[in-house]
Amino acid sequence: MTGETVSAPQQQGAPKGLLQQMEELMAALNADLSQLDSDLKESSGGAPLPAAGEG
Repeated sequence: MTGETVSAPQQQGAPKGLLQQMEELMAALNADLSQLDSDLKESSGGAPLPAAGEG
């Protein structure tokens, strides 16, 4: 590789700016992760999960 970045196809006339799209995606991701964290805590009885590589 020469260190070049592959750019995603650009949308012409996109209604939102890239920053707005990224903010919305990050907010959705954060909500999903919060829900996953809550689900995992419920299923494990609230015990902390072991870190990767331990055990």
